[in-house]
Amino acid sequence: MSGLYYLKTIHEIIETDVLVVGGGPAGFAAGVAAARNGAKTLVLERSGMLGGMATAGLVGPFMTCYDNDGEEQIVKGIFDELCRRTEARGGAIHPSRVEGLTSYSSYYWASHRHVTPYQSEILAVVMDEMLLESGAQVLFNVQAVDCIVHNGKVEYVIAAMKEGLAAIKCRLVIDCTGDADVAHFAGVPTWLGDKKTHRMQPATLFFEVGNIDRESFLAELEANKDQLDNHTANCFAAQVAEAKRNGDWTIDRNELGNYEQNIPGRWKINTTRIPHVDGTRTADITRALIEGRRQVQEIIAFMRKYLPGCQDVQLLQVATALGVRETRHIVGKYELTAEDILSRKHFDDAICSFGYAIDIHNSTGGGVTFTCVNKYYNIPYRCMVPVNCDNMLVAGRCICGSSEAAASFRVMPACMAMGQAAGTAAALALSDDVRPEDVDIQKLRRILIEQGAVIKD
Repeated sequence: MSGLYYLKTIHEIIETDVLVVGGGPAGFAAGVAAARNGAKTLVLERSGMLGGMATAGLVGPFMTCYDNDGEEQIVKGIFDELCRRTEARGGAIHPSRVEGLTSYSSYYWASHRHVTPYQSEILAVVMDEMLLESGAQVLFNVQAVDCIVHNGKVEYVIAAMKEGLAAIKCRLVIDCTGDADVAHFAGVPTWLGDKKTHRMQPATLFFEVGNIDRESFLAELEANKDQLDNHTANCFAAQVAEAKRNGDWTIDRNELGNYEQNIPGRWKINTTRIPHVDGTRTADITRALIEGRRQVQEIIAFMRKYLPGCQDVQLLQVATALGVRETRHIVGKYELTAEDILSRKHFDDAICSFGYAIDIHNSTGGGVTFTCVNKYYNIPYRCMVPVNCDNMLVAGRCICGSSEAAASFRVMPACMAMGQAAGTAAALALSDDVRPEDVDIQKLRRILIEQGAVIKD
């Protein structure tokens, strides 16, 4: 038997103007922006909190929101408001007060000046507050599972809720799932990873540690500070090499990525590496989570044995969400490429600017290719507009961009900037009664700038 035919009446019908699927960085910003601009907005999130990788995934800090030279903050708007409000709650340090080659940037400099250290648990609370204050609604522990499409438009998104299946009727949907799930269900063409090989960057499971003798730990990094510039050397590389020789390190990485939070002595660790993971497949995600947790234990044992000040290090928490760097990319009205980014190509429909490097983690395991950009680049609106669906926008790492380009715009400040643009465009499309692709771009750009966004020309 090739399949199972299943017929069921869905009694739970929910109606909204704008439906945002995915409450991660892009979805959070899209929901806030759409509601603030007058649209009745509902956000669906599959976990129990907003923030996605920033909260359930424990990923941090926010990578730089400045241009590549570290001179000008070019991601502001909702992102900057979130940073400032989280800082006011004691949960972050504003990026303007953070330099590179410090404990906050894992002693990197290139594209790591003006990162934003934060506590994930406080960030989640501030996101709740901002979304609810905007007038948007949110439903947690809800997974989109299908779409009903009529005449080229998504009429309903089918979602699995605690009560059972529900159908959410919407006038416009914004796919912020990171994996282009809704676009895929709606029949929008997509591709996985690299177009030719379909290989995707490896996954990572973040975790947090504490109870470190901070002075001893940082003294080792400070002693080697002159070697850690521009990714030419890595934190504790000598200790990792020794552990490899002794059979105490089996992970396909050569460094310990460690990012101190705004609580002295509490670090987010970005070191686990799980290659050959397709984040659109449940079995792969399951395998990666199990392997990630195994690697966490190996890294904790390594820290206790090899690193100064870490003899009594404590594992505080492990992410419940797998850190997936890349899965589907939609086929949209324009495909952003690495060449566009590196040449700083001009776009009349640019909706945000960004300056993080093209940061490619080897799809087969170890190694990173890190290519800095020329100050900044712009992301065009057309990248968020999928082909063959007249009432959808897509924001986040799954927009229409090459695998190499996505290695830059996949990080969270860019996703929030795209989310703000998508939410604003959705509200504008509804108020002007036009398709998303027919939105008045100059009007959209004007509204974005008035509401704090930065678009460099």
